[in-house]
Amino acid sequence: MAEVHPFRALRYDTNRVKLDDVLTQPYDKITPLMQERYYAASPYNLIAIEKGKSLPEDSGENNVYTRAGEKIKEWIAQGVLAQDRAPAIYVYSQEYLVPGTHTRKVRIGFIAMGRLEDYDAKIVFPHERTLSAPKADRIELLRHTHIQTGQLFVLYDDAPRQIDAYLEEIARTPTPLELHDEFEVTHRLWPVTDTAFVRRIQAAMADKKIIIADGHHRYETALNFRNESRARLGNIDPLAAHEFAMMTFINSHSRGLTVLPTHRLIRNVANFDFQQFRNRLTPFFDWYSYPFLNPEERTASYAEFRKDFARQNHGRRAIGIYPGTIDGNAGAFYLFLLRKDADLETILPDMSEAQRGLDVVLLHRLILEKGLGITAEAVEAEKNLGYEREIDAAIAAVDRGDAQLACLLNPVRVQQVVEIALGGDVLPQKSTDFYPKLLSGLAVYRIEGSVNQ
Repeated sequence: MAEVHPFRALRYDTNRVKLDDVLTQPYDKITPLMQERYYAASPYNLIAIEKGKSLPEDSGENNVYTRAGEKIKEWIAQGVLAQDRAPAIYVYSQEYLVPGTHTRKVRIGFIAMGRLEDYDAKIVFPHERTLSAPKADRIELLRHTHIQTGQLFVLYDDAPRQIDAYLEEIARTPTPLELHDEFEVTHRLWPVTDTAFVRRIQAAMADKKIIIADGHHRYETALNFRNESRARLGNIDPLAAHEFAMMTFINSHSRGLTVLPTHRLIRNVANFDFQQFRNRLTPFFDWYSYPFLNPEERTASYAEFRKDFARQNHGRRAIGIYPGTIDGNAGAFYLFLLRKDADLETILPDMSEAQRGLDVVLLHRLILEKGLGITAEAVEAEKNLGYEREIDAAIAAVDRGDAQLACLLNPVRVQQVVEIALGGDVLPQKSTDFYPKLLSGLAVYRIEGSVNQ
């Protein structure tokens, strides 16, 4: 089912630039502060392409997209970006510390061309819905540059870890490329041109389905660009470069996978009363408090809360709630545990069984909708909702008065993502945060000619 091909990547010439100075995080993770830092790091930093600066004098003829297109041509002409001589599959590993822990992991996969498939072909599956604005930005950039700078992060199912064994064999050889990013992640890349290796990977992937883990907007942008290219050329060439996208393929059973939760911050709820909120949730949740009267008690209560929250109280599904303190001292952390007699099939009849198994669905459909009156439309508009990855940062936002509540989640399991995607369902937005991110610019795909050219 999944069709993968080697390709000749454009890569930075390490005799001309230091990779640490020119590669970036994915465009949607780049904050204004990061953007400025990248610009200062090197005149060849990928930020000029990936997320360039808009200027007051921008016009239809001179803007962030046209400048990116010219910059790419310039860097290729100068040899700053050079195309590999032979098509390769690129084995890619990331060694990292799991945030908030002392656990180190290594996630290994491979970068290759994956054939773009319409979703109704049931070969590539999304797990979340997309928004129109990011796709409009990305396709305009693609039209002017004809390159893909970032890889799509996709999962495949290989429980015996056959492909991982092939990749780990390559990873035991000397590393031709290694760098460290700003989050202290070590990235390693092995270009493999050996035809026997390539054929093994292609054969092993031939019966696989693909789930998009990260990069839904870029995937759908690539589909739209493919369709534009077909219409412009008036034919379908199955090996044309625009029929493919650059993907990093990771086994869903990889020991190196980490999914982080994204916590919710509740704001601007009129006439909010915590007691009433708690009472409205009585039909669905039992609750337990971890009170404190002073900073010393707070430390002990927080530690006990975190321990119970992580283990979800012996299997009962839990949502953490923090409503803040009174006079800066007294307060409590809360665990809302799904009641043992809660019949989710009756309560959420429009959801699939797999979706009802997600804590984030309980949060949105029960706590937000029934407890706070925050509708799906309000969530999409981010009228009452903010997001925070770090649990301590979410709690601090409440303490500062920037939010009324912090709603805390345990992470979604990878196999839940796979099951829901293959079942044709989607998760609520910002349900998954696969960590770490894939670096942009590590390999660049030029969308010209044939996939193997």
